[in-house]
Amino acid sequence: MLDPATIEETMKRVRRLEIRAKRLVRETFGGEYHSSFKGQGLDFDEFREYQHGDEIRFIDWNVTARMGTPYIRTFREERELSVILAVDVSGSTLFGSDYLSKRELAAELAAVLGFSARDNGDKVGLLLFANEPILFLPPAKGTKQILRSVREILTADPEQPQTNLPAVCHFLTHSIRRRALVFLISDFLDSDVGKQLGTLARKHETIALQLSDPLEKRIPDVGKVLLRDRETGHRSVVNTSNSNVRMAYRKLSRRHRDGLQRQFKRFGIDHATLSTTTEYLPALHRLLKNHALRKSH
Repeated sequence: MLDPATIEETMKRVRRLEIRAKRLVRETFGGEYHSSFKGQGLDFDEFREYQHGDEIRFIDWNVTARMGTPYIRTFREERELSVILAVDVSGSTLFGSDYLSKRELAAELAAVLGFSARDNGDKVGLLLFANEPILFLPPAKGTKQILRSVREILTADPEQPQTNLPAVCHFLTHSIRRRALVFLISDFLDSDVGKQLGTLARKHETIALQLSDPLEKRIPDVGKVLLRDRETGHRSVVNTSNSNVRMAYRKLSRRHRDGLQRQFKRFGIDHATLSTTTEYLPALHRLLKNHALRKSH
């Protein structure tokens, strides 16, 4: 249970995030979101008499027989989407080498995406996960849902802080029946991504937002340091002045990133890597523009 001071500080952070997210959506991001996600299908609208140039496949033969003249079905686009923000709150997301931790970056992304979805008339749901799915808020409309989601992301404290991406992919695939738009927000520090991710991408429109920090790509030369894994609790002393150690770390990090890129490409998942130390909106803009172009072909 959080103490009153912690709750008050959390609410201040949520309010600051709300103000910033609304401004970003209003000034820069909302239009990009709207043009990229246009609904999942078509709903029947009405019957009308056939006109030259109409598609023959839309002729309704029952109505045509009754009326004695060709009638077609007309449709309107189904605008409303169900957006799921699937957010990693494992131990590694608490890391940040500068102003923001990856968890705080995830909360801000959730706020921007949530308010963009709200302004687009979409429902927003939240799934928090670490070693297993922790909290699921079914898709709903309104500011209250978004603010609660941000608060839950910031305050999540899983008992088992390891990352289990296959478990969350399995949950999303089997628990959400109607096709949804899933933003998978994680640092993807899990060695086993694989087949479940592909299954998720076939069932739901999936976009991956990878949270990163510069120190995860390369470690500086600062002598001997004690490192603790936030997910396993394992501690080890590393001599960062050893060039072989730094080189091995860079290679391991690059191999992991390259492997993820191949997985995303294999399953047709659009993705962006967003850093805790640089502005993320340009990368999001590029991602949504590329996603819209790919869907149009």
